[in-house]
Amino acid sequence: MSIRIILADDHKIVRDGLRSLIEKEEDLELVAAVDSGNKAVQLAVELSPQVVVMDISMPGMNGVDATREIITAVPQCKVIALSMHADRQFVMAMLKAGASGHLLKDCAFELLAYAIRTVLKNKMYLCPPIDEIIIGDYVQQLQQQHDGSVFSVLSSREREVLQLLSEGNSSACIASQLYISVKTVETHRQRIMMKLDIHNLAGLTKYAIREGLTSL
Repeated sequence: MSIRIILADDHKIVRDGLRSLIEKEEDLELVAAVDSGNKAVQLAVELSPQVVVMDISMPGMNGVDATREIITAVPQCKVIALSMHADRQFVMAMLKAGASGHLLKDCAFELLAYAIRTVLKNKMYLCPPIDEIIIGDYVQQLQQQHDGSVFSVLSSREREVLQLLSEGNSSACIASQLYISVKTVETHRQRIMMKLDIHNLAGLTKYAIREGLTSL
């Protein structure tokens, strides 16, 4: 059974070119090719395609809003963005709207065909450099957010002191191992307790074990 596809792109040469290529694939069937987001939404509701290949910049209704409406009206339908835009804001907008894939128009048709088959397996497909944008955005968010783990709450020195404390070392022993004064160790200990809101050694030990700083 063929995969039923709607193509939405406001450039006729793109529609005609993709139609010709899709028709050569035995398992792909282009059921409609439209030039606006409005028509894409209308035909998606009427024809219930499995995949909509969607341009982003189109007259009437843009691809982002059209994608959102299609996913709402036809939840089983997958949308793949096919655009000349590799800018982060366009990529993220399409993915947030519910798109399952994003390709650039300068990619080979084989990649589009592969993406169509991939998204129907409930997987995402992002072509280079789109995948690099997503990974970069994710890493940036990780760097900016406070995740509450010991590695973001405590400094490296405080983690060292906490580990040694939880392993039963005295302040004097810790001072000797870290080449710092006992007073400095006690200062670190107080800061650790304040940051974690844990005010006894047993609690600190449980926390260190839970966070993977030490083991039983």
